[in-house]
Amino acid sequence: MKRVSFVLSLLLILFCMPAKAEATNAQNPVIFADVPDLSMIRVGDTYYMSSTTMHMIPGVPIMKSTDLINWTLISYANPFLSDSDDMNLENGQNAYGRGTWASSMRYHKGIFYVSTFSNNTGKSYLFRTKDPENEAWETIILPRSLHDHSLFFDDDGKIYMVWGGGRIRIIELNSDFTDFVPGSERVLIENASEPGGRGGLPAEGSQLFKINGQYYLINISWPAGGMRTVLVHRAKSLQGPWEGRVGLRDLGVAQGGLIDTPEGRWFAYLFRDFGAVGRIPYTVPVEWKDGWPVFGVEGKVPMTLDLPASKGLIPGVVASDEFKRKKGEPALPLVWQWNHNPNNDYWSVTDRKGYLRLKTFRLDKTFLDARNSLTQRAFGPVSTASICMDVRKMNVGDVAGLGLLQKQYGQLAVKCESDGNYLVMINGRSGEPTEVERIALTKRKVYLRASCDFTERKDVARFAYSLDGKKWTVIGNELKMSYTMPHFMGYRFALFNYATQETGGYVDFDYFRISDAYLVSKP
Repeated sequence: MKRVSFVLSLLLILFCMPAKAEATNAQNPVIFADVPDLSMIRVGDTYYMSSTTMHMIPGVPIMKSTDLINWTLISYANPFLSDSDDMNLENGQNAYGRGTWASSMRYHKGIFYVSTFSNNTGKSYLFRTKDPENEAWETIILPRSLHDHSLFFDDDGKIYMVWGGGRIRIIELNSDFTDFVPGSERVLIENASEPGGRGGLPAEGSQLFKINGQYYLINISWPAGGMRTVLVHRAKSLQGPWEGRVGLRDLGVAQGGLIDTPEGRWFAYLFRDFGAVGRIPYTVPVEWKDGWPVFGVEGKVPMTLDLPASKGLIPGVVASDEFKRKKGEPALPLVWQWNHNPNNDYWSVTDRKGYLRLKTFRLDKTFLDARNSLTQRAFGPVSTASICMDVRKMNVGDVAGLGLLQKQYGQLAVKCESDGNYLVMINGRSGEPTEVERIALTKRKVYLRASCDFTERKDVARFAYSLDGKKWTVIGNELKMSYTMPHFMGYRFALFNYATQETGGYVDFDYFRISDAYLVSKP
């Protein structure tokens, strides 16, 4: 009887305990992943955003949201940049950290516009479509590369681009967007950096808006000895005079623009450098006072927002893939991007149903040289990617597996050698790839896993393997991840297969599964 009473009492306690609270409000960062250089518009009750992915192809990702928090990839404005040695990873050249940079997104008379620039092609690009989710983007190439420019449609019908670093310039576009109007270029603001302080990174990242009849220019600067800072200038006319002030200086959250809701609330979309995970978006409330946008809460970036809670980045920004395709489905979902231009003759999701096949077709020395590496963002605070790979058709010298892509990369790879296959963990922390551990592999199928911890910029990763998909063993040592300027991008999970001795081999990836958990424990 006492036992029954105890059980009933325990059940009563458990029943009366409050359920684990779920977040009802959004938290900053709103996207804990590398989604930098935001530009955003609202069309009706839907928000659209463009971002930067530089050397990744396709480029200039476009996302949409109905609440400013939960975003879904819907297209890429730039499916292809150039057929050049650097974008093809040929003849020792690469486009790491270059490709396409900060974009500007606008909506005008029923048409969506996105403009960007490339410092390796020396040109600017304008893309347009009536339906960014279901219609291809038209591409117009402009003859000059305008750094971090803002596309702007004025009320008088004129079209401008505003760009520069420190000295901000403006130029008019012709009506068909194919060239700049001769003689229209001039200085808009001589020294836009001045309100933020001297030295360091001058004012750049221009985004120009017209709100309630007044022009507002938003820039970022990074003064010497300071932090990334939001600068705001305003004028009643594009001819000036302009007056400027510091808009926000907190946590290094900066660079972006302003967006309003259908209800008339205002926010700033900005981002923060956050170590190896990359540059991560923050949303900051804005109030208007005396005709100026006032950022944050008492000048600070709030960690909690009066907006709906995030449902997570899976599957809107990153997603698992079983590589099973129904009729009419695209070969690759939008969450995937290639490292540089792919060679489309040497990958397939149809050669073997339910598998991604990566074939070798040339000789490469390292992971960073390899073409046809397929990537997705790693994300924070923690994330794990797991794969299953069939290696029976590898040739001697082939290297295939799961990588963490950045200049100081990590790899868990199968190496095919003359005396058999070996599973190796490679650590690129030193700048040179170092084989840390290897084991002989006799199975034709192997399971690989990479786990990342970006919590409070811990920036560490571990690799593990399994021979049955159930029991996992940690291999190698800890990879200390670093955000390097040559790559200018947060770490990415990457599927790869490259040849070092002879071509013609291939591997089949059964699945790629991503999780918001850290699934590798320390040995």
